Amino acid sequence: MDPLWVALAEFWWIGPAVVGAGTVGWLGLRGQRSAKARRLAYDASREALRTARQDATAARIAARVARAELARAQAERAAGRVSSAAVAAARRAVDVAQRELKAASAAVRARRAGLSADRAALGARPTDPAQLPLARLIAADDAVTARWMDYETDAAKLIAFPAMSDARVPETAAFLAEQRTARALRPASAAARITPAQFGAYRDAIARATHAFDAAEAEAWRRARGAGTAPAGPGPDTTTTSAWVISAQEIAQNLTQTVIARGAEALARATAPRQTADQAAPPAQAAPRKPAAYGEPGPSGASGASGASADSGEDASHSGAGPSTTPPPPTPPVWPVPSRSPRSPRC
Repeated sequence: MDPLWVALAEFWWIGPAVVGAGTVGWLGLRGQRSAKARRLAYDASREALRTARQDATAARIAARVARAELARAQAERAAGRVSSAAVAAARRAVDVAQRELKAASAAVRARRAGLSADRAALGARPTDPAQLPLARLIAADDAVTARWMDYETDAAKLIAFPAMSDARVPETAAFLAEQRTARALRPASAAARITPAQFGAYRDAIARATHAFDAAEAEAWRRARGAGTAPAGPGPDTTTTSAWVISAQEIAQNLTQTVIARGAEALARATAPRQTADQAAPPAQAAPRKPAAYGEPGPSGASGASGASADSGEDASHSGAGPSTTPPPPTPPVWPVPSRSPRSPRC
C-alpha cells in the first residue's frame, strides 16, 4: 500500500482536532474581546478614580506643606526676620492649596459616582454592537459635531448666529480647540482595540467639547438677541428651571402660606377680648333665709317691704329722683329670748 495512504489512515484524526481547537480558540478570543469591550468604560472609570485619588493625596500633602510654611512665616515675622509680605504670600499659598484640595476631593466624588454608574451598566450585557461603550462614545462625538455643522450649513442660522463661525469669539475658540483634541483621540472605528486609559482620555475630551459647545451656543444666542437677529422664543441662553426645583418651590410656598395662616389664627385668638369674671361666672343663688326671731317681720312682711321698696324705687326712677338716703329701720334685739308665759323678775 502507498505510504501516503497509510499515513492518512493513521493520522486522520489530527485534522478535525486542529479545526476544532482553532474554532474553540477563535470563539474564546471573540468572547474575551466582547467582555473587554463591555468592561471598557468600567475599567476606564476605575483608572480615572485611581488617578483622582492620587491627585487628591498630592493636594492634601501640598495643603499641609502650605500650612506649615505659613506657621514658619508667622514665627519668623514675630522674630522680626521677615516682613509682613512674606506672611501674606504664605497665606495666599494656603488659600490656593485649600482650593486645589477641594477641587481634588470633588473630582474623587465625581469619579466614584461615574464608576458606580458604569458598574451598574455591566449587568445589562448588551448584544447590539452599537450599545457598547466605545460605540456610544463615538455616537456622542458625532452628535456634537452634527450640532455644530447645523450652524455651519444652514444659511439662516449662519446669518443669525455669526459667532458660531467666528474663531475670534473666546467661547467658539475654546470649542474648536476641544473638538480638535477629541478628533485626535478618536479611534478609527467602534471595533478598534484601545486601552482603558485611551478610552478615558477620549471620554473626557468629548465631555469638555460638549460643555464648550453649550457655552459657545449660549454666547452666540446672547449676541444674536442683542443684535435682533435671534428668532423669537426661548433658546440655549435661556435658563430653564428643572422640574424638581419647581416642585420644591411649590412645596415651600404652600408651607409658608400654611404657617402664616396658622400664625394669624393664633394671634387672633391671643388678642381677642375676653369676658370679665363677673360676666363669665353664673349668678349666685340666694342663701336660704333663717326663720325670723320674735319681733322681726316675717316672710310676708319682708316680701311686702321688698315690694314696697321696689315700688318706691320704681316711682323714684319714674319721677327722676335719685336713690333714697333714709337709713333702714333698726333691727330689734334678739336677746333675751322672749318666753310664752310671763316670768317673775329676779331679785
